[in-house]
Amino acid sequence: MPVRDDVLVEEHLRQLADRLRGPRRLRDDLMTEARHGLLDAVEAYRDSGLSSGEASRQAVAEFGTPDELAPAYQAELAVAALRGLSLRVVAFATIAAIAGDLTWHGSSWSTGPRPPSGYLLLSQSVEWLWVGAFLLGLAGLVLVTATARSAYPTLTTLARGVGVALTGTALLGAVAGVGLFSWSILLWDAALTWPPMIIGMVVGATAHVWLGSAARTWLLATR
Repeated sequence: MPVRDDVLVEEHLRQLADRLRGPRRLRDDLMTEARHGLLDAVEAYRDSGLSSGEASRQAVAEFGTPDELAPAYQAELAVAALRGLSLRVVAFATIAAIAGDLTWHGSSWSTGPRPPSGYLLLSQSVEWLWVGAFLLGLAGLVLVTATARSAYPTLTTLARGVGVALTGTALLGAVAGVGLFSWSILLWDAALTWPPMIIGMVVGATAHVWLGSAARTWLLATR
């Protein structure tokens, strides 16, 4: 098909793409699939005897307007965004639970005086926050599977609620974690030169940025 015959199709797809927010790879795949379908329809109309311009107009009209199509596409993107966020939180919480104690293991201050009760409470809170986030992540994955099989409105509402709770819990976990590391440095000067602590801070900061990216994608997809 000549390039000039694709202009109407590409403009229609661009308007649709501009309305969508969510995981970039899936969004690109959806647009590629839509493009192939539209171009196939144009070819079919041309083969039936319509001119190139009329074939493009007929195919675009039959395809639907961007406003009509966007909700269904956006719903699929929102589900994918929740899947991505849930997987990242589950992975982070699992690794944090395994590696968290290694940050302190063998440190010069680990056999010293007991930390303040407030510090111990904060440390316990961080653990429980990420346990909660882990469970919410699992719930998110279950709901993603369920919504993929059924468009029942209650499932969609539950999935949105889990996404909100997951984002909020992950944010609280990040804030509490930063507070715990900061307090640790104030209590023990040696923490600044303890390799596991340094590695933990760098890896933790990187992982929280990774989680934040997924949370942002989900928020945009469900806005």
